[in-house]
Amino acid sequence: MLFRAATLRAIARGEITAAYRRGTRRPAKPGGRQRTAAGELQIVDVAEVDPAAVTDDEARAAGFADAAALRAEPFLDRPGPLWRVTFTLADDPRVALRDEVPGDDGLSEILDTLAAKARRAAFDPLARLRTIRDNPGRRAPDLAAAEGLQTQVFKRQVRQLKELGLTESLDVGYRLSARGRAVLSRAEDRE
Repeated sequence: MLFRAATLRAIARGEITAAYRRGTRRPAKPGGRQRTAAGELQIVDVAEVDPAAVTDDEARAAGFADAAALRAEPFLDRPGPLWRVTFTLADDPRVALRDEVPGDDGLSEILDTLAAKARRAAFDPLARLRTIRDNPGRRAPDLAAAEGLQTQVFKRQVRQLKELGLTESLDVGYRLSARGRAVLSRAEDRE
């Protein structure tokens, strides 16, 4: 599910806990998770609903002024049933991972993972970690240009490192996490 920036801010504040989507397929699965800029959403329920039966409180939970405002939305003209997706903000497992510095065996395992990634993905994860270490808080387009990469390619590579808990996003740019600093230090000790 995609959300507008204002909606994501309201989700982060806990003001929005539902979304409505129109389509022939169920837009999410109960129990599933979705990462957003507001954090990770835990899908609580997905139900097909009659637009005429949506209450004002249900509409407000999705950020609408009332049920009439929801029913006035152009997306209701699309084919397929109307789905109400309810969710909560869940803890992002990557956050805890960033502060977890593994022992020697764990660091070796992460380095093996990075080496395999380097072979498969045709990029050097350790070089990206060094770039971020040496340029904390620098804009992604600037870092990408310095590496001779398109911004989206660079960001995709950094997201792969973030999945391992090695980097964290700042308001502008990135920095290495405690885990990322430990992994890079171990790699440089081996060189």
